[in-house]
Amino acid sequence: MSAPLENLETQLEMFIENVRQIRIIVSDFQPQGQNVLNQKIQGLVSGLQEINKLKNQVQDIYVPFEVFDYIDQDKNPQLYTKDCVEKALAKNEEVKGKIDAYRKFKSNMLAELFKTFPNEMNMYRAYRPDSV
Repeated sequence: MSAPLENLETQLEMFIENVRQIRIIVSDFQPQGQNVLNQKIQGLVSGLQEINKLKNQVQDIYVPFEVFDYIDQDKNPQLYTKDCVEKALAKNEEVKGKIDAYRKFKSNMLAELFKTFPNEMNMYRAYRPDSV
């Protein structure tokens, strides 16, 4: 992973941890914890500012919208890559099957044409030796 992405990932992890800590403080709020909560909220703001500073370093990175769908569905975004590879393999097998079927069709068609039109097919073979 490149340095800008690592920096962004680190900042996002720190931001998420800060949000988690704020959630814990707020869920059991005590008035004497107000200063700690204020510090955490200030840290949250600082974290957002740091993330905003890093946005220019990662603008050229393309993330497919489907990855966000995976995240919205509480799935691991790395599953998107796995699913894409599996779809590509399935499509590859489908296309390979079609290619094999066309090759068999060509072979059968040439055999039948040789039986039916031997003179014409000999001329064709002389003209295009690589196709027979």
